[in-house]
Amino acid sequence: MSMSVGDAGSSMSEPNITPMIDILLVLLIIFMVIVPVTPKGLEALVPQPPKNPQQQQNNDRTIVVQVLYRAGQAPAYKINETDVAHGDLLNQLQGIYANRAERVMFVKGDDDVNFSYIADVIDIGRAANVDHIGLMTPKIQAGQ
Repeated sequence: MSMSVGDAGSSMSEPNITPMIDILLVLLIIFMVIVPVTPKGLEALVPQPPKNPQQQQNNDRTIVVQVLYRAGQAPAYKINETDVAHGDLLNQLQGIYANRAERVMFVKGDDDVNFSYIADVIDIGRAANVDHIGLMTPKIQAGQ
């Protein structure tokens, strides 16, 4: 729909932009399809500082189950520095997590303890409906 003005003998060349628009639309569609497929990183929960700086952190919220090595015997177990027998571990954890919304537990084992005992504590934690179970290592403890 363009009108050219000029002599009948002269030719006026205009660029044809239709193929460029077609290529642009194809690229736009390709980028619209690719962008939602890009992988996301892991969702991490970052601890927030307390709103009141004078407020002490609640140490009873953190549950640490310790598996202590005893030479020639089955390991000893502690929940937050309280001695617990292996048979009572499930009942104690169920009682602790009965009214909690945040179900997080840490397992700390001595260096000489066989990992099967740690795995057993993790299984007991899962049976007590603990959502997140973390393992404490010496490097994590050094930062505290």
